[in-house]
This record gives sequence, structure tokens and C-alpha cells, in this order.
Amino acid sequence: VRAGKSVTVIEKSTFGGQMTFSPKIENYPGFESVSGTELADAMVGQVLAQGASLEPDEIKSIEKIEGGFRAVGEFGSYEAKTVIIAAGAKHRQLGVEGENRFTGEGISYCAVCDGAFYKGKRVAVIGGGNSAAVEALLLAKIAKKLTIVQNLPDLTCEANTAAELKSMDNVEIIYNTVVEEYISEGGELTGIVVKNTETGDLTKLKVAGIFLAVGMAPATDIFKDIAPIDPYGYLIASDDGDMGCEGVFAAGDCQDRLFRQAIIAAGSGATAGMEVERFLMENA
Repeated sequence: VRAGKSVTVIEKSTFGGQMTFSPKIENYPGFESVSGTELADAMVGQVLAQGASLEPDEIKSIEKIEGGFRAVGEFGSYEAKTVIIAAGAKHRQLGVEGENRFTGEGISYCAVCDGAFYKGKRVAVIGGGNSAAVEALLLAKIAKKLTIVQNLPDLTCEANTAAELKSMDNVEIIYNTVVEEYISEGGELTGIVVKNTETGDLTKLKVAGIFLAVGMAPATDIFKDIAPIDPYGYLIASDDGDMGCEGVFAAGDCQDRLFRQAIIAAGSGATAGMEVERFLMENA
């Protein structure tokens, strides 16, 4: 917009994406500490102040047309000369029977959103990476007991975070273990059956809530006809966001398999924006 271009931002759920689920961000320049929601709100305010258009809609398909692209959403269609794909990523599931049925009814993906429901209760976090560790640290402060179920021999989160979790009296970590089954009574989720991948032993864990933190899946399916996608579903883009498709650029978690950090996503967005400006100047 500052370059004099007309810009429409289309978002299907929450402006800010995964960042809004972070209660505390401490590695974003200019802020000693800020919540993801606060940072996202500030970004949205800046976008509106510049004069961009924000449209709440879910894009169902996108196609190349003469002079640019047409994106078709649930509520309307949008045409533009260029497209920046910043669709982010969504939470992965385990694929265990009953997962969809209990989501929101005992299974959660966000400790910030749902942790308060389990104050003083026993809960489990599935996963051992950085995302799982953030969830676990929050839950450990309010839960009676927290069990971390990790499918590997050790936690894979940052060393300092792992050490903090291991030092907590109410935190139990079980390794080389996967979830085999969800247990319910009267339609209510009451626990899980876990399996040790080395011994094959099955164990029942009685928990009131389960928080899944086993990684993210990029939301890129609808772009497969206009952009290259790797075997993991991430957009294949160069450092400048260019994917080799004239007029299409990528930014954020949908093309970042490694870091998935707000500052890196913001940087890739800035790069893509400048590349769009350059592309439009060269193809005026």
C-alpha cells in the first residue's frame, strides 16, 4: 500500500494466525514481551491505517486468468495482478479413532484457550517439540498433574525449556510412547491408552484433558495448481518468496518448515511485498 498499490488481505479465521495462540512472544524486535494477540492487533491496525482492504472469507480455489489471478471464496471472488500466499499451517492430528469427535470436548490444541478448564486436574500433552513444551509449561502451572507423552527417546524442544519441565514436581514425561486409543465413559473423554514402542506394553492414563502438539500441516492444498509444493505440503520458494510462477509469491509458515517464528514470517512477508512491487514495475 505504501508503494501506491491496491492490496486486499483475505483471512478465513483470525488475523495473525498461529501467532494469536502464543501468550508470550519474547523474540520479536522492539518488544521485551508481548502476547501474540496484542502483536496481531497492532499489525491489523497498521494495515487498516495504511488503507488496505481486509476481507473475512475462505478461499476455495484460485486460478490464473488473463492479466493475473482470480481467487474464489465462500462469499465472493477477488481478482489481482499478483498473489502472496501466506496461508500458514494448521495443527496435525494423531489419526487415532475418535479424535474429531472429542476435539473441543476433551481434546484441545491450545493451552491458552482451554487450559483454564483443567485447573487442578490431570492433563496430558502429546508431543515433545517446542510447541508441545510451550503448552506444557502453561498447563503445568494450573494442572494438578501433567503427563507429557513423547514418541522419541527424549524431548526435542530447546534445552532450557526441557530442563525446566523435567525439574517440575507435577510433570511426568514418558518416552518412546504413542497414543493408541481414547477412553470415554458416557460419551465423555476420560483418558488414553498409550503404547511403549520399544516393549509394546499398553498403559491406561486417566486424564481430564488432552492437548495435541505434534506439529503443523501447511494449508496449501488449494494452491497446488499454481505453485510448487514439496512432499510435506510446504510451498517451495526461494529466499525472496519467488516460486517460479509469474506473479505468485509465498510468505510465512506455509513455506517455512524449519523455524515457524513470528519474526521470520514477518520478514518473509516484507520480502514478498517488495518482490511484488518489483514484479509490478517490471510488468506494468
